[in-house]
Amino acid sequence: MDEIKKVKIVFLADSHLGFDYPVKPRIERRRRGNDFFDNFRKVLDYAVDTKADLVLHGGDFFFRAKVPQKIVDLSYSILLDFAPNNIPFVVVPGNHERSKMPVSIFLNHPNLFIFDVPKTFEFNINGARLSISGFPCERKDVKGKFSNLIKECKPIAESDIKLLLVHQTFEGSKVINYTFKHGKDIIPFQEVPEFFDAILSGHIHRQQVLVKNFTAKRVPVIYPGSIERTSFQERTEDKGFYEIIYTQRPNKLWKMKELNFIKLPTRPMVDIILDDSVNHENLEDVIRTETAKFPEDAIVRLKVNNENLIPYLTAEFLKQIFPATMNYELSGVKYYKK
Repeated sequence: MDEIKKVKIVFLADSHLGFDYPVKPRIERRRRGNDFFDNFRKVLDYAVDTKADLVLHGGDFFFRAKVPQKIVDLSYSILLDFAPNNIPFVVVPGNHERSKMPVSIFLNHPNLFIFDVPKTFEFNINGARLSISGFPCERKDVKGKFSNLIKECKPIAESDIKLLLVHQTFEGSKVINYTFKHGKDIIPFQEVPEFFDAILSGHIHRQQVLVKNFTAKRVPVIYPGSIERTSFQERTEDKGFYEIIYTQRPNKLWKMKELNFIKLPTRPMVDIILDDSVNHENLEDVIRTETAKFPEDAIVRLKVNNENLIPYLTAEFLKQIFPATMNYELSGVKYYKK
């Protein structure tokens, strides 16, 4: 029996590298920046260990547009270390990059592919002609520009597997209890083209799959979500990436055989409520008692519902009472300085 031919793709998005990673911290306390870098490395390690054929990144590679050079170099050096594995890495810039990746000589490696303009990259993998079309995040009226942007990509009709890689919001995508429906920055679901075999998108941090049914085929719109929790709004969400496997059928056509969501480790996020039952005399005891109940690597949010406590919640005070293994933040107030 002939060996089944397959193409394995690792798809991630919204890595937000540089998030809470201060280059020159003014306060010595645990930061979350390494959590994002660690999970990014885990995705690349998975690609190497499972012999993936392609890694696709759906945008928001960085946490903001103006990234300190130290973070740019650190992030790109990870890609440069990955590149010799001969697994192409393809990325579409997101809104956090303002649709353009920071320039660096590191990006000149032949195994790194970036959508600086609408275009299509083509790969020949295990007998399959695979094309990846995409365009940098369109931040103004993507609804009105979407069809023209697709044309500008010049998709290749002869490809065996045709994918669209973007960083956009599609109608029907969800975050928490909200569903995106209408707006200039939302692509109507009816505009999902039948041409592609799948649409891979970043931007929405919640992992989900939308499916557009056509007469002859089904086209999934796949969101892997972010690789780490960027806010307490995501505290209950699993984080990870997708492994997508295409196989060649007896009729020689290629079809998506598997779509596997691979979870990444996330640290627990918990709240401490500081209400009127707490005063400046028992404040320290309350926080110490509550933190003792949490996992040692918890990310703690102090929800301050008693304004009288604000003057006592200084950076120095919090640093003294919180374990060094935890992250902590105040909800709705800034550190108070006397």
